[in-house]
Amino acid sequence: MKKGLIAIIIIVAVLAIIGFLVGPGFYNTSIDLQEDATAQWGNVESSYQRRADLIPNIVKTAKGYAQFEQETLLKVTEARSKATSITIDPSNITPAQLKQFQQAQQGLTSALSRLLAVFERYPDLKANENFKELINELSRTENRINVERNRFNESARPFNKHIKKFPNNIINMFIGKFSEISYFEADEGAEKAPEVEFDFGT
Repeated sequence: MKKGLIAIIIIVAVLAIIGFLVGPGFYNTSIDLQEDATAQWGNVESSYQRRADLIPNIVKTAKGYAQFEQETLLKVTEARSKATSITIDPSNITPAQLKQFQQAQQGLTSALSRLLAVFERYPDLKANENFKELINELSRTENRINVERNRFNESARPFNKHIKKFPNNIINMFIGKFSEISYFEADEGAEKAPEVEFDFGT
């Protein structure tokens, strides 16, 4: 009985020493990597916000044309409102939260696609210099969103790998501090190249 107790004490002592030696390094590195991913999430949100900020001006320009479809403008406005109402804690991005965020943003993307398709039927509006610049800026913003999302995934990957590797996963199990950061996944239909070019010459 005494030998068994001594063995347990030795094991506990060894684990305590390992935790003391390895724990701080694991914790500090985890914090650094998590902060990198959190900072990049801020860039993602900023890009999406830039798109949201452009929409009121696009809608305002279109409203100047009496015959323009009001229902289409209303749907874009509603989709924008829904997309901007969802906030995520960057230090605890769960799969469910990210999915909800993506769905809302995808809803806005779909509404914008319908809006741009309608614009094609309005030559005078397409010729409007202010409108053309807004659409060009929207196109640049969409590209920036894609870049920042990819960079976020690249920032999250080192953190996720760090907390999953042995013995970090054991230490984290006892600490209970860090959770895996979810990745952005390609939107449905993303394998199809989006049509973003418009002929403003008509």
